[in-house]
Amino acid sequence: MSRPLLFLDVDGPLNPYAAKPEKRPEGYTTLRVPQESGAAGRHGMLRTRMRPLRVWLSPDHGPALLALGYEICWATTWMSDANKWIGPTLGLPELPFVDFGDALLNERPDGVHWKVEPLVEYANGRPFAWVDDEQSKADHAHVAAHHHAAALLHHVNPRIGLRNDDFTALAAFAASVDTSLGAP
Repeated sequence: MSRPLLFLDVDGPLNPYAAKPEKRPEGYTTLRVPQESGAAGRHGMLRTRMRPLRVWLSPDHGPALLALGYEICWATTWMSDANKWIGPTLGLPELPFVDFGDALLNERPDGVHWKVEPLVEYANGRPFAWVDDEQSKADHAHVAAHHHAAALLHHVNPRIGLRNDDFTALAAFAASVDTSLGAP
């Protein structure tokens, strides 16, 4: 029997980026991620160093996520970089990630989040939970109509990130899913 998938966003759930910028949340560590911007110049791509990106992460989240009983998969614009920057700080092993390809940051006219279709495709009929701070009623309706296994779209407040009640809800969903059938 396989475990349900846990699609995990970084910014919002793990990095409470919307918290007061001058006050790091208690129990979090600050990570500074170098950034570069590229622009086409006469002699090829020009790279400019930008100010490092400030990321707040709680090292307690890694063990708590691993204890939930899911197969964890990054579902973030960080894509493979989540394994380089986020995973090690949380004590997570290298994880698979959803490659959003052409869907990346492209708004849909129907209001469904650009991540939804790639997540449903990646799940391929497996039960999943999606933890993110950008979900809407349109996303819930789309998943219900196009994914025929159990799914939990779990919203996390980007001002506070994952909390105990979020882990409780995720554990309850994982325990309720019969992964041999794909339905609760």
